[in-house]
Amino acid sequence: MTRSSIRKRLLAWYDANARDLPWRTGPADHARGVRADPYAVWLSEVMLQQTTVPHATPYFLKFLQRWPAVSDLGAAPDADVMAAWAGLGYYARARNLLACARAVASEHAGLFPDTEEGLRALPGVGAYTAAAVAAIAFDRAANVVDGNVERVMARLYAVEAPLPDAKPELKTRAEALVADDRPGDWAQALMDLGATVCRPKAPLCDRCPLSADCKASAGGAPETYPRRTRKADRPRRYGVAYLLMRGGQIALVQRPPKGLLGGMLGLPTSEWRGKVLSDAEALAAAPVAGDWRHVGAIEHVFTHFALTLAVLRLDGDKGFDGAIWTPADGLGALPSVFLKAARAGLDRLV
Repeated sequence: MTRSSIRKRLLAWYDANARDLPWRTGPADHARGVRADPYAVWLSEVMLQQTTVPHATPYFLKFLQRWPAVSDLGAAPDADVMAAWAGLGYYARARNLLACARAVASEHAGLFPDTEEGLRALPGVGAYTAAAVAAIAFDRAANVVDGNVERVMARLYAVEAPLPDAKPELKTRAEALVADDRPGDWAQALMDLGATVCRPKAPLCDRCPLSADCKASAGGAPETYPRRTRKADRPRRYGVAYLLMRGGQIALVQRPPKGLLGGMLGLPTSEWRGKVLSDAEALAAAPVAGDWRHVGAIEHVFTHFALTLAVLRLDGDKGFDGAIWTPADGLGALPSVFLKAARAGLDRLV
């Protein structure tokens, strides 16, 4: 296994098999000196954190159509961007997205810095995103390591340390393969290999350009890499969501700017805690007093905990300070947890 041989074979494979993605310019474009738009690369990388390509792609296209330049995004109202982000999850990313866009527009004349160091100085841009934008948009020799790259490295070198402890070694292994020659293509080639061939389950070793040198493949069980420690059981929390109806409209609230789902529209809720609320507690936490009726429950999984929400519904003419009345058929911009709860309540007439 030699560095030059690995690079040569993987780049040749990428030239023939690169994915066609809307934020990407392909290897043929790069050969002509055409680079990807830094704004598009940055936007895609932020969206793809904890999100799959098929799920993120329509959001990316809508964002680019609505805000075609980073200065357009930076000038957008917070509420518009948060609503457009709804459904992508991890809403702190949307707040960081806005902060970064505004910094690029106001402090950098609408142009992204072209180095890792400069990109890291932007608000909300971490080590991975800075490396990805530097490599893909500016052809800098940066070490771009996402989950796909970690998996390729773990299998190629049969790294026995389990994740997350293996991360430093996997990053070092990947660093050793970075070169000044075609660094953007190299980063995307590794990501494409992990996404399409060196898959988490049922890797297609017979199609892999690196299979002859892959220690995990030689061992006969590549799907067991990267090794993982057993995850602790995800804690469960409980709460109540309130569906207050008035003339075909639903009362929503704006959540606080910081914290989980910060700045998003949502249904009023009780606190989320480690035990089920009693009926008396649920009624006491309601936004208005009334004959609330139980109309269902939903389950939702966040990164660090699972949530069970009972759904209570009240129809009539009551309201409360801060209520944002929204047509029942106009809830598409809600985060998925609240959309689930609203649908559960709307499916059950009382």
